[in-house]
Amino acid sequence: MRLALYQPDIPQNAGAVLRLGACLGVPVDIVEPCGFVFDDKRLRRAGMDYLEHAEYTSHTSWEAYRKARSGRLILLSTQARQSYLDFAFDAGDTLMLGRESAGVPPEVHAAADARLTIPMRPGLRSLNVALAAAMVLGEALRQTGGLTGHWRNSERT
Repeated sequence: MRLALYQPDIPQNAGAVLRLGACLGVPVDIVEPCGFVFDDKRLRRAGMDYLEHAEYTSHTSWEAYRKARSGRLILLSTQARQSYLDFAFDAGDTLMLGRESAGVPPEVHAAADARLTIPMRPGLRSLNVALAAAMVLGEALRQTGGLTGHWRNSERT
């Protein structure tokens, strides 16, 4: 399982997604260009000291990412019709989130193996990308057994 951010705009959200990946042991792909300098202090503040534990790869472009990726590309989109709750995830899936300001372009939509949405109340547009990533990743890991690693609750008594 992987997370991917397509040209993220907001450093705090990217930091939160990197922290999520670090805490759950999920690598993150960053498809550039970002809408901020990647070492932005806001990214570090959101990621806190977890960034040193994050496994991430930066890709210089959409084309570079496409050449490097493997497994199914699952796009989280407000334009999708299928709920993430009605989808069967595979352990090799990559969950991609678009830009906060504009989502992803048509060629990214076309390249996705599946497009999923998070059901929400009528009239409301979308969730923050980090929240959306956490919700869908949690379900994907639950389905694929990714939350049962040896590290689970290892520091709790």
